Amino acid sequence: MRKVDPVKHEQKRGEIIGAALRCFTRDGFRGASTTDICAEAGISPGHLYHYFPSKLAIVETLIDMGLARTALRFEKILAATDVIEALLADIEETSLRFRPAQILNLDGLAEAARNPEFAKVIERHTATVRRMWSDFLRQAQSQGRVDPGLDPEATANILIALVDGSRAMPIRNPKLDIKQSVAHLRTMLERFLSPTAVQGTANKPRNQASRPLKLVRKR
Repeated sequence: MRKVDPVKHEQKRGEIIGAALRCFTRDGFRGASTTDICAEAGISPGHLYHYFPSKLAIVETLIDMGLARTALRFEKILAATDVIEALLADIEETSLRFRPAQILNLDGLAEAARNPEFAKVIERHTATVRRMWSDFLRQAQSQGRVDPGLDPEATANILIALVDGSRAMPIRNPKLDIKQSVAHLRTMLERFLSPTAVQGTANKPRNQASRPLKLVRKR
């Protein structure tokens, strides 16, 4: 029986993953077939199954690789002097300016809405990402760098939605002013996450507009 060279095996898997990523970005998860992926990778369909049992298995491998990169990014953000500024820089780099993530994110959600098997993969991915966000927020709260009054689980859901929205913005508006958008996101994240923002609001005297209105009856 022919022995498999593990180094060459992993190298070929990497080439197939790269080919699949190009196909998914170009044609979508539904549009890209295993035949397309094989043609892009320069292998026969029969050869593909030595490395992946299905197209969905390729998608799951791509997601696992993305999750590993996400974990490293959270470590980098926590190690930064200013976690909010580091978080903002990460969103700009991986969402606002990274076209493949924009395309694959939206297409993946669309495919999950019509494909139950794909939906399970997306649910697993989202659960892991939510856990990463929650862990990140708890650590940042324990360090006094994020508002301790925020619920980590609920806040994680909001931040996931913010990242998804950031990836949709350049598609909705190809002329989007990214620099301006980053400035507004900075304001949003600072007001939402910063512990000093809450304290400042609590100690600030209420102005006339914030006082309850009194109804005056006409005589």
